Amino acid sequence: MRTLIAVLAFLLPALAFTKGPVVGASAPEVVATTLDGSRFDLSAEHGKVVVVHFWATWCEPCRIEMPALDAFYRAHRDEGLDVIAITLDTHDDLPKVKAVMAPFAFAAALLEDTQARAYGRIWRVPLTFVIDRHGVLRRDGFKASPTLDAAALDRELPPLLREPAEPIKTPR
Repeated sequence: MRTLIAVLAFLLPALAFTKGPVVGASAPEVVATTLDGSRFDLSAEHGKVVVVHFWATWCEPCRIEMPALDAFYRAHRDEGLDVIAITLDTHDDLPKVKAVMAPFAFAAALLEDTQARAYGRIWRVPLTFVIDRHGVLRRDGFKASPTLDAAALDRELPPLLREPAEPIKTPR
């Protein structure tokens, strides 16, 4: 029993500092250099609904869901939707990453070219986060369904896309 108490006393303070993103709070920062060399900065996306999607070329579920994500993006990007796909692959895998991304219209980046530490340790993929027009996290990929198929996209994103870009001000 003493050993268990000692272990908990050691681990609890460490766990308090590993808090990840919180639904309903401001989304953690994402800054990336995309595959085409441009810069993606979540803070510059204010007014848009943003999907932050972590994936890898070796991840079969990722490769299955990305066409649905692309179709949804193409249908709704003019409504203020943006998508960044961040791969766990490395610079050594860049030709393979570019080949996989070639048919898709949304931006992609390597995790090693991305600042997104506040999302926690990305230990599984696919992992998808959704941020509303006001920069608030609305979907936590760690707690939501592990995959985001066409039905989930049609269910989760349209209400966010219908929200006004700026908060409605009520008269006093």
